[in-house]
Amino acid sequence: MLRIGLISDTHGLLRPEAIQFLRGCDHIIHAGDLGRERVVDALAQLAPFTAVRGNNDVGEWAASFPETQTLKLGGVMIFVLHDLKELKMRMPPADVQVVICGHSHQPRVIQQRSGPLIVNPGSAGPRRFSLPVTAAELMISDADTLSARIVDLFEAG
Repeated sequence: MLRIGLISDTHGLLRPEAIQFLRGCDHIIHAGDLGRERVVDALAQLAPFTAVRGNNDVGEWAASFPETQTLKLGGVMIFVLHDLKELKMRMPPADVQVVICGHSHQPRVIQQRSGPLIVNPGSAGPRRFSLPVTAAELMISDADTLSARIVDLFEAG
């Protein structure tokens, strides 16, 4: 079983609760708006790490991050982008089973009848409006058995 930590919209704030939640993951995926290079450094120390650039990720440190990434973990094809509204323009490979996104700060797991599982881990950075501070995990047993759940970082401890 693989445990993939999902995080987004840290906007430069990597909370201790997020670090604790992500500790022990087999891989971490950040869906953009990292905010600062130190967030990248801290996450990369916890586990192998994949990230995409969000609309607020600017400057030299962010230039090396692509706008989308496709990776295969545990036999599962995963497509990562920041804003789900750009999915049709970005055209993920046909065999993608999971789409990870951020941007809206609204955590959600969308299980479709046909098409990929869509996971937005919400925002783990500064609180926005009354939205919760969240991250998520993707559990992969094999290429056909996977699940995702959202975790409120202040209730996870």
